[in-house]
Amino acid sequence: MIRIVIAEDQRMMLGALGSLLNLEEDMEVVGKASNGEEAISLVKKLQPDICMMDIEMPEKSGLEAAEELQNYDCKVIILTTFARSGYFQRAIKAGVKGYLLKDSPSEELAGSIRTVMTGRRVYAPELMDDVYSEENPLTEREKAVLGLVADGKNTKEIADELRIKTGTVRNYISQILDKLEVKNRIEAITQSKEKGWFK
Repeated sequence: MIRIVIAEDQRMMLGALGSLLNLEEDMEVVGKASNGEEAISLVKKLQPDICMMDIEMPEKSGLEAAEELQNYDCKVIILTTFARSGYFQRAIKAGVKGYLLKDSPSEELAGSIRTVMTGRRVYAPELMDDVYSEENPLTEREKAVLGLVADGKNTKEIADELRIKTGTVRNYISQILDKLEVKNRIEAITQSKEKGWFK
């Protein structure tokens, strides 16, 4: 019997997934979580074979939970509406064994779980084209500046922390906006998060 924990913050979806998988003769849903934090504690407690998780959940995202569960003997499958290459790349780095989209046919779900149980990986075909196409164009220094901007630091605080002049910080920020083809700092942060370039 394949023992499964499901983590999904939408209750109806959580219930539907549980019912669907319990119909399979070789599967049993042993736990349901509504956020990443709960998913981690259920995996530690119940030691399931599979943990199937959404990405965008409260307290801890599915990706953060997957990163934390890397050393556990539980195969993580991400089931999400987001076909974003950044999320996908981060999921691969976290050792996720499957990355499926919610609009896939339901019969594919059970098949994918069985495939993952044999030691193979299952990734949504839509994502495979993007996987390595989007590399982060920023230099290490530009990444550091953007990271500090994301932490809410102003130009002077960034300059102090990196021991550079405020004019240099402004130059870096304008280079970042040019490279990412965005209008302002907030768009730069949002885009970098969506592409999985920083946590």
